[in-house]
Amino acid sequence: MIATFVLFIIGVLLLVKGADLFVGGGSGLALRHRISPALIGSTIIAFGTSLPELVVSTSAAAIGNSDIAVGNVIGSNIANIALVLALCTLIRPGMITASGTSRSSLIRYTWLMLVATAVFAVFAFMGILDVFAGTIFLILFVGILLLLLREEREEEGVELRSHGWVDALYISLGLAAVIIGAQLVVDGAVTFAEALGIPAFVIGVSVVAVGTSIPELATSVVAAAKDKGSISVGNILGSNIFNLLLVLGISLLLAPATIGSPIDIVVVVLFSVAILPLLFARPRIVRVWSGILLLGYAVYIAWIFGAVPVV
Repeated sequence: MIATFVLFIIGVLLLVKGADLFVGGGSGLALRHRISPALIGSTIIAFGTSLPELVVSTSAAAIGNSDIAVGNVIGSNIANIALVLALCTLIRPGMITASGTSRSSLIRYTWLMLVATAVFAVFAFMGILDVFAGTIFLILFVGILLLLLREEREEEGVELRSHGWVDALYISLGLAAVIIGAQLVVDGAVTFAEALGIPAFVIGVSVVAVGTSIPELATSVVAAAKDKGSISVGNILGSNIFNLLLVLGISLLLAPATIGSPIDIVVVVLFSVAILPLLFARPRIVRVWSGILLLGYAVYIAWIFGAVPVV
């Protein structure tokens, strides 16, 4: 178990560094081809922070561990809001209202994220997480992506630069690190689940989800500390849309999935809706609400491991 734990941690580190290299190389390569920073931010950076979830979930689905695949997506979306964003707004409770003209864009992205969550919830409650659902998710993802790419957005403080021919090397190394790291994470998660007698879905929605959410955590917390609210929130909203529609969509094409409990569906919906007070409330209320979200996340994790009984 010690060796498995060490390899799992190495896998998580490879996921984080690989995603970072991919974003850096992809952004630089795009700049060399005269692609706007706004377009780079809405596509490459958002995709880069969701790359660990994509590779982990598709790798798990490909070998028949669909419970880890769907658990990773649900857990990552919950963690992005109740852990990552809650920490950011706890640090800078006024960062969203201070985003200026970007705030209206963030509100639009929030509604798109809620639409994606609602579509997922409908299919999940109907028990239809199969190839048909995956196809619908991917079609909706393409539609949302095209809608976002047609908008003119302000790029707030994102530092992008080209590294010449090294960009291609960064992309290659980043992808390799993510692929190897994902394999180590999936193998470790399966071993933990079997050795401890814990359902694979629970491992996916907790340990694996937090591990694959580290890129979002690092990007968003740094942005929040630098008073770049729109970057922090936009990164989380974009990542949640990518996770539900692209990551889960591709995973369902590889293998059907089931949800651990209807409560998990309710929780991901409630935490997604819980982002709204962070957008509209005053800083003092935002800080209190952030604390409530963090407490709620702790209670949810305790519940899935059986430490909190269902009332």
